[in-house]
Amino acid sequence: MVYYEHLARSFAHTQLESGGTFPMTKQDILIIHGTDYKEMAKQILTRADVAALIGDRDKQVALKPNLASANSPSTGATTHPQLLAGTIEYLQEHGFHQISVIEGAWVGDRTDLAARAAGCDKVCRAYNVPFYDLQKDSWKEYDAQGMNIRLCDRAAAADYIINMPVLQGHCQTLITCALKNNKGLLPNMEKRRFHTLGLHRPIAHLNTLIPDSFILVDNICGDLDFEEGGNPVVMNRVLGFLDPVLCDAYVCDCMGYAPDDVEYIRLAEALGVGSADLSTANIIPLNEDCLPDRKMEMPRRVRTLAAYTAPKDACSACYGSLIYALDRLSDAGLLRRNLPPVSIGQGYKDKTGEIGVGSCTSCHQKHLKGCPPKAADIVDFLRENWAE
Repeated sequence: MVYYEHLARSFAHTQLESGGTFPMTKQDILIIHGTDYKEMAKQILTRADVAALIGDRDKQVALKPNLASANSPSTGATTHPQLLAGTIEYLQEHGFHQISVIEGAWVGDRTDLAARAAGCDKVCRAYNVPFYDLQKDSWKEYDAQGMNIRLCDRAAAADYIINMPVLQGHCQTLITCALKNNKGLLPNMEKRRFHTLGLHRPIAHLNTLIPDSFILVDNICGDLDFEEGGNPVVMNRVLGFLDPVLCDAYVCDCMGYAPDDVEYIRLAEALGVGSADLSTANIIPLNEDCLPDRKMEMPRRVRTLAAYTAPKDACSACYGSLIYALDRLSDAGLLRRNLPPVSIGQGYKDKTGEIGVGSCTSCHQKHLKGCPPKAADIVDFLRENWAE
């Protein structure tokens, strides 16, 4: 895949040095690394000039986190409260006061318990922002380009939605991010119906009803393959998009899938929701250097995959991409004993070795460049040079 990273970096740096913002387009992907999540959220929103995108300060701005289940964000299941705090601060500092947080947990769980487990309730109280439980909301039925869909009234009343999904795996749809996160805007009866219809087609049609929005992606520690969490993969990144289809296509790339592997992405593209063409995407990093994560706590499943690696001062985003790639190779039955460990991390700069991933391993006999490389590219590289 071809990304115009050099041009995007130069453009972003020019803007950063001048202290200004830039007119974000639907082809742009904003990326920031770090651990000060509240400040990272504010920097993404500032760089995108979301205040200008929204316009009128009297508009109803709704924040839609992922609070599908009553699980802590540290499990990889739900949106980190610091991102919510940073978003609210940004909006209030720019004169927006018609702000709300809206969400409906999945069927079988309670939204109030999910908000409490994620710390969302405390953030709303601290900033005097109302939280609306959409499981208790009224709804109306709408024609979503040929499919009738029931949508909660609070969601329909929003002038602008800031979608705050978690980049994570999903047991039924492989990935879940921007497009599927909007399922939380439905009444419970409609969520049940979506499952009877197979999820993909109704998710695509649902997104034709969503107003203009910004997507602030929590890529801090999303789960490996299960939306309820339990196997978080530490990435310590926050991403920004205007196009939900491009967002989910990029998520596929990050997790080692192709957009065609997730049916609702292509269906949403065909309905005009957005574009999955990553070849025209502009990746715009807001900071270049990723600090090594020296506190990389891993659950058992991730540790099993990590046994095939030899990290030395590895950055979270680079190492997380490798873990996702190894999971895809495991799915394909290609992981076996006696494979040489894959080198990764800044500790390998100017060091020789057998096989490495990331630009820091450029002196290895076989290596894949990238800072960080994408999981999809790592899968291809390891298939050719390591696993087979």
